[in-house]
Amino acid sequence: VSPMRTWLRAALVLGAQLRALWLAAAVEVHTAKEVVAVNGTNQRLKCTFSSSSPVSQQLSVSWNFQPEDLSAHEPVFYYLKEPYQPPSGRFKDRVTWDGNIERHDVSIMVWNLKPSDNGTFTCQVTNWPDVYGTIGEVRLRVVQKVSFSEIHFLAVAIGSASGLMIIVVITVIICRQHRRKARDRRTEAAEAESLKMGEKKESIPLED
Repeated sequence: VSPMRTWLRAALVLGAQLRALWLAAAVEVHTAKEVVAVNGTNQRLKCTFSSSSPVSQQLSVSWNFQPEDLSAHEPVFYYLKEPYQPPSGRFKDRVTWDGNIERHDVSIMVWNLKPSDNGTFTCQVTNWPDVYGTIGEVRLRVVQKVSFSEIHFLAVAIGSASGLMIIVVITVIICRQHRRKARDRRTEAAEAESLKMGEKKESIPLED
């Protein structure tokens, strides 16, 4: 076997071993793929990770955001020994830490959601020496909530329709009862009149 072939074979084996080692040492990030929340509410964006190494003091967490219009990514939150909120941008004073490093939980809470928050949040974790791995994604969809006035109007409309239906049913039942009673009285009166006429005929003496 030539030295060149031996070198190539050794390089391929070493590459496969390094790739297997990288996959074994990589950080795996897990997130909810899609979250739907109501406009004006608060939403927890869950992100957990698994690592082949113990949690180190150099563990870092990066949350970023890309709007639906696919414009540039925006920083959302950063963690390194302690949480750091963004000093500016759309998420300033609207994001807080809601994770627990010891439990491999690096979730955040987003407050007062707006339609402009529609987009994709990414969660990336590095845990030395596991500095490579997957990046978790969460697609957030903010939907409009039904206002109290609309709910109140709907409840009043349903209540009014139900009340009107009940009144109609009661009215129909009462009318039928009155008609039945009137018919019964007429029948009784006719029978009484017939009985009287029969008695009168019997009381008239027959002429010789």
